Amino acid sequence: MNEILEQTLLYDFYGELLTAHQKEIYEQFVLDDLSLSEIAETAGISRQGVHDLVKRCQKTLEGYESKLHLVEKFLSIRDKANRIEQILGECEREKRDPGEIVARIREITDAIIEEL
Repeated sequence: MNEILEQTLLYDFYGELLTAHQKEIYEQFVLDDLSLSEIAETAGISRQGVHDLVKRCQKTLEGYESKLHLVEKFLSIRDKANRIEQILGECEREKRDPGEIVARIREITDAIIEEL
């Protein structure tokens, strides 16, 4: 997965668990795409301090994910929902047997419910 996308997802799921200061710096670096120097200047800390804080935040967010797996579950469920959409699209295009389609969709929805 793209590193920026991964960082954004981790922040979306676990960002509220960071301190206000950590959130501010991390958002500026990851979401606003500011450089370490730009952030350091506005925050009144050294460039190295910003770098260390961002790395600590990344490690903290990754730690939450390794314990809770919310991003992993989200991505898995999103993939399954996309598969359902594909199956329904095939059904519309190819006029397939509805019983077969229902069975395939039930299989996917059962997997989603099991994950939750």
